[in-house]
Amino acid sequence: MSNQIAPQNHVFYRNQNWHYPKIAYGKGIFLYDDEGNAYIDGCSGSAVANLGHGNSEIAEHAKKQIETIAYTHLSRWTSDPIENCARQIAELTPGDLNHVYFVSGGSEATETAIKMARQFFTEKNPDTSKWKIISKKHSFHGNTLGALSLTGIVDRRSIYDPLLINFPKIPQFYHYRNQWNCQTLYETSVKAAEALEEEILFHGPENIAGFITEPIVGSAAPGIYPDPIYFKMVREICDQYNILLIVDEVMSGFGRTGKMFAIEHFDVVPDLLCIAKGMSSGYTPIGAVVASDKVFNRIMIDGSGQFKHGHTYGGNPLSCSVASKAMEILVRDHIVENAALQGHYLMNKLKTLSTLEMVGDIRGLGLMIGMEFVEDKKTKKSFDTKVKMSTEVTLACFDEGLVVYPGGGSFKGILGDHILIAPPLNITEDEIDQLFEKLSRAIKKVNAIFGGENE
Repeated sequence: MSNQIAPQNHVFYRNQNWHYPKIAYGKGIFLYDDEGNAYIDGCSGSAVANLGHGNSEIAEHAKKQIETIAYTHLSRWTSDPIENCARQIAELTPGDLNHVYFVSGGSEATETAIKMARQFFTEKNPDTSKWKIISKKHSFHGNTLGALSLTGIVDRRSIYDPLLINFPKIPQFYHYRNQWNCQTLYETSVKAAEALEEEILFHGPENIAGFITEPIVGSAAPGIYPDPIYFKMVREICDQYNILLIVDEVMSGFGRTGKMFAIEHFDVVPDLLCIAKGMSSGYTPIGAVVASDKVFNRIMIDGSGQFKHGHTYGGNPLSCSVASKAMEILVRDHIVENAALQGHYLMNKLKTLSTLEMVGDIRGLGLMIGMEFVEDKKTKKSFDTKVKMSTEVTLACFDEGLVVYPGGGSFKGILGDHILIAPPLNITEDEIDQLFEKLSRAIKKVNAIFGGENE
């Protein structure tokens, strides 16, 4: 006898056991269901709605674009919205990241980066053995098969393993649970960078095309980031062994961490940059890979002049136009600066919860903040998976009228519970106070049940 609930309707939902409140509309940082309940969108969906909900300026702009031209295929046509969007992105991205290949979302972006890295080397040598992409054990890069091959979260991969490419995986710059028993973030970061060189030498540099990493980790271990020495070393290692550095900013890009792009915290320019989510603030599906001059020129100027790849909705005028308006607002209204300011304010408030027994770690930059929950604070012992602690916290937050982004697998790929706190970047100080009060009440309620006595 199945214990699954009966279907709610004809939608194939991700989780049939979850009750899905029906959202009627959104405004600012709030979502409202069809029963009149209000929820603070404390995670911007999945770190997507950087400008919040119900933006009338974007809505009006989208209407005009739909009435003009909504779709063309990028293999045959160009248009002002496509070219303007690419120009804006090139102006915002660091260094010589000047060439924008449009796709429909984050998984397509990382998938595209795999192919672009491979073709970069085949253009010079069709018989090259460079094809492997090194990624991380604590990582998530998307759900298409190529992107999932890069992903290190065991639970996301397990049933699809026979279909995946066995790309090499190295440890994260995960200081809270670092495997080297390092006492400082600097030491952990050095060890994590050295692990990259060791893996390259193990497989042979002649077989490695690229290395992909998030500058600040999203759903796999939310909020963790390295000391600046990490990216300095990684850039040098990639250059030494002729390997492309691919930075995944699908979640962290467009102001989320208090910089336009999180890699700017580390003063390094990658060869390929994967972007999506905040690019349009969720008002339309869109993503891209931004290539450096080196990569673009090798393929398109000095090489074949054709990138053997493409998607139906890549670079359609409507999505590009909406993304352009979202980026315009992001810059014009100083939203990135607000994310830095409010992120600092929120972090200081969140640190007051660190005395709770179940709160193991709080980390992040800007408005991309992670909280990790443990059964034993001193030993960092994780809760048993049967407890489903991240779900318990999520439900408690729901009861308070707050939405957070739950996750797990941050310890040994299976254990570990955490949430991501990533509200819209135009949130105000008063709204931060409201978010914190709801979160504080929810976590304290759960801690009273599972956390035992506080320190």
